[in-house]
Amino acid sequence: NAMLATKISFMNEMANLCERLDADVENVRKGIGSDPRIGFSFIFPGCGYGGSCFPKDVKAILGMAKDVGFSPILMQAVEDRNQLQKHRLVERIIESFGEDLSGLVFGMWGLAFKPGTDDVREASSAVMIRELVSRGATVKAYDPVAMETITHEIDANWIGHQVLLCDHQYDAVKDANALILATEWNLFRQPDFKAMERVMKHKAIFDGRNQYDPKRLREQGWEYVGIGR
Repeated sequence: NAMLATKISFMNEMANLCERLDADVENVRKGIGSDPRIGFSFIFPGCGYGGSCFPKDVKAILGMAKDVGFSPILMQAVEDRNQLQKHRLVERIIESFGEDLSGLVFGMWGLAFKPGTDDVREASSAVMIRELVSRGATVKAYDPVAMETITHEIDANWIGHQVLLCDHQYDAVKDANALILATEWNLFRQPDFKAMERVMKHKAIFDGRNQYDPKRLREQGWEYVGIGR
């Protein structure tokens, strides 16, 4: 698990570098993955890993190293990059909308740390919700299975006020200034962008899983922000 977490943090590091070099991390990913010694598994950049396994096992190695007086430079970097990565999309949102997000509405698709589970432990969605709400924004969220579990990770007083849990994915983008994709569930892979245009205030997508085609969306007039793209 720690090795897989290292691969993810490495790709997230490359994605951040690509953003500053005006490069596309997808090309980097394809180049790296085409080497059979590496392959394509776990080299997808995103908005950070979560769950119970990867974070726990990385922290376990850090703890063991500390106990014996060893400085685990690489493992600490893996952990640090992952924590920073969970804030990256909000940083990009601030670049677009400014520091004060009061009065703005952000739709969020996905709450679980990965598809196929309702587990939201250490999920990037919870980190982003906390930061957006702290800056005055309202978050309208939808996840096919993690709607109840997210209530244990954020302030319960926000539910129904600053955080609205929606019954349908398109309810979450109604009157939204932007959509945030936090979890790459299959049902989010091919959305009806025309329907979204009709109900959103702005055509803006912050893609935390690099699920959509930047060129196609930008040609259709969308503001698209991905990870390293």
